[in-house]
Amino acid sequence: MKARQRGSQKERKFPSMAIECLVLGAGQQVGKSCVVVSMNGKRIMFDCGMDMAYHDHRRHPDFSRISKSGDFDKALTCVVITHFHLDHIGALPYFTEVCGYRGPIYMTYPTKALAPSMLEDYRKVMVERRGEEEQFTSEHIVECMKKVIAVDVKQTVQVDKDLMIRAYYAGHVLGAAMFYTKVGDSAIVYTGDYNMTPDRHLGAAQIDRLQLDLLITESTYATTIRDSKYSREAEFLKAVHKCVLGGGKVLIPTFALGRAQELCILLEDYWERMNLKIPIYFSSGLTMQANMYYKMLISWTSQKVKETYSTRNAFDFKHVLHFDRSMISAPGPCVLFATPGWISGGFSLEVFKQWAPSEMNLITLPGYCAAGTIGHKLMSGKRTKIDLDKDTQLDVRCQIHQLSFSPHTDAKGIMDLVKFLSPKHVILVHGEKPKMATLKGRIYSELGIRCDDPANNETVCIPSTHHVEIKDERAAEGILVEEKSKRAKIVHQDELLLMLGEKKHDIRFAYCFPINTDNLEDTKSTDVSTSSNALSMSGRCSWLPMLYIKLSDELSGGNIQFFGEQIQVESFSVSLCLKDRCPYRIVDSPPNKCEAVFFCCTWSIADEKLAWKIISILENLDYGTC
Repeated sequence: MKARQRGSQKERKFPSMAIECLVLGAGQQVGKSCVVVSMNGKRIMFDCGMDMAYHDHRRHPDFSRISKSGDFDKALTCVVITHFHLDHIGALPYFTEVCGYRGPIYMTYPTKALAPSMLEDYRKVMVERRGEEEQFTSEHIVECMKKVIAVDVKQTVQVDKDLMIRAYYAGHVLGAAMFYTKVGDSAIVYTGDYNMTPDRHLGAAQIDRLQLDLLITESTYATTIRDSKYSREAEFLKAVHKCVLGGGKVLIPTFALGRAQELCILLEDYWERMNLKIPIYFSSGLTMQANMYYKMLISWTSQKVKETYSTRNAFDFKHVLHFDRSMISAPGPCVLFATPGWISGGFSLEVFKQWAPSEMNLITLPGYCAAGTIGHKLMSGKRTKIDLDKDTQLDVRCQIHQLSFSPHTDAKGIMDLVKFLSPKHVILVHGEKPKMATLKGRIYSELGIRCDDPANNETVCIPSTHHVEIKDERAAEGILVEEKSKRAKIVHQDELLLMLGEKKHDIRFAYCFPINTDNLEDTKSTDVSTSSNALSMSGRCSWLPMLYIKLSDELSGGNIQFFGEQIQVESFSVSLCLKDRCPYRIVDSPPNKCEAVFFCCTWSIADEKLAWKIISILENLDYGTC
């Protein structure tokens, strides 16, 4: 043990086991994120993404490096997924249902709700439209998601007696999270993708000041410092307006969730102010469904969206319409959002082939495009011809406009996070090799922190030590604990309960009651019915989305959230009851023998008045019209 004096404070170092970090994906590349961390006898896989630029075995991480025998349940303690983008979750159904991993998988509630739709949409594009070999089936997606354990922001999860994880808000996309992981005295943070500045629809990343042995951070924009958000927005709107006024068409390739909503809010506001009548289109039904989820998961959005939610939902786009394939060659100006964002295939590539030869049209690339994709080729300089494949070349006469509307943090944001957390070691992933090398040098020279940027399939070993400073400023939620004959340490309040062997006591009430299905049918509207099939992928019954709409009408201004299998209002939770004999059911059927479904409710004592108000609304709705 070694100690050094800092004024009246002492800092102590306690040596521990080394932390091993095996990079299976996103090593000196953007995409295919997959990092396996071994610490104090536990092994955690962070993300399980695919490489969209490849169509062979290189699409997936090399899982054989985790276990030569293929016994992944024995080789891994758990899998943690940071968000629903395919370069972070795309290989998960293959890993669980084809490779055979059956252990626990952790992700946030929004990620669990949205991931099935993203995976199924990708499968349809690759297999049904492009005729590629199927990597996983629809059934594989369903079975994979059954293994998922959903977590909330700042929820401490004890995976086993030694391993603890906690999610922190990451911005980037709806439900994205950084994950703090601790085994004994060893602690790390894996960021996934994150954004350190808020935008119109999401907040900035937020994390406590933690004591870390290792920070594994993305580095997509390792050397980029972005200019003002307002100047970027003004430049984008000017380019789009100029094109449509000249009779041209604007193609905005984007993924269905994230930038699509951000740019739609921006265009919706501009169209309203300028009184423009030119149509704005979404090509993807997935995006329309995504907008429904944004409405339901409003608590994960930006502060401005949450504050104005009771008077106006920012995701009710009155200028945005659905786009049909038959309209590709239709005359007249328009703006079209088409997936995927890198023009790597799918509908955006189909539209690009039709619109690129015209000088009147505009292709706006709002974010990063991976190497090997059409989007990356367009961003690489003035192009007059593009090789679509080895046999096909396309004349490109349209305007190309590149803007940084990426949801990734820039170089300043990465440095700010590293400085704030002050880990003992940093590993850079999800970036381009030359730019990572520059950032690596800055982290060491400016902050004095050792940094590595391993390539794919390389392992980095770092020593794990624990620092404790007495009388230092701590995170707001930290608790100073000094056990007899042991060193003082700072722990989270949930960790303190575990140390004391105590459970958090929370008294909850429960009630199960019937609702007339005829009345729920009346709640169907055009928006809900068009997306009910997609919504049912995240829940066991289509009644819950309808019930959510009904409650939203009755409880205007209430913080109502939909998590796929349950509706939440403060501590009050309601879900479908499938039990034949529920212990909380008072009546077996509603009066007059109406056809009904049963719902189970639970709530804490603090929300008793709210609970009975909601139950009264639902019961009166039922019996009053039966």
